Amino acid sequence: MARKWMDVEMALMGKFGKKLNLESILFLIGLRELGATPNKEFSKEEKVDLMHIAICRLLSQSGYYKLSHLDQDGWPHWELQKALPHQDMFSQEYLLREHILAYFENEGLFEE
Repeated sequence: MARKWMDVEMALMGKFGKKLNLESILFLIGLRELGATPNKEFSKEEKVDLMHIAICRLLSQSGYYKLSHLDQDGWPHWELQKALPHQDMFSQEYLLREHILAYFENEGLFEE
C-alpha cells in the first residue's frame, strides 16, 4: 500500500504543483462528489462539510455509510449503516488511505 500511496501523492503533486496532505485530498474528493469546481469560494464550514462528504463516500465502499439523499442545493447526505471501528489516530488514517486508494482505482483516477 505504501508504494501505491506514494504514486497517488506524486500524481497529485504533478497536477497541483505541491504535495497534498490527507485533508487536502479529502477536500478534493468532497469537491468531486459534490460536482463543484475549486474556483468557488467555500466557507470554513463548507470545507469541513466537503471533507465529511469525502469520508462518508470513501467509507461507503466498506458499507459504513449509505447515500441517503441530496438536499435542495445538491449536497449529499449519508446515513451510518454500521458502527465504525474504534481505532487510534494512526489506524484511522491508514483506513482512510486504503479507502482513498480504492476510490482512485474504482473511479479510474489512478493508473499504475
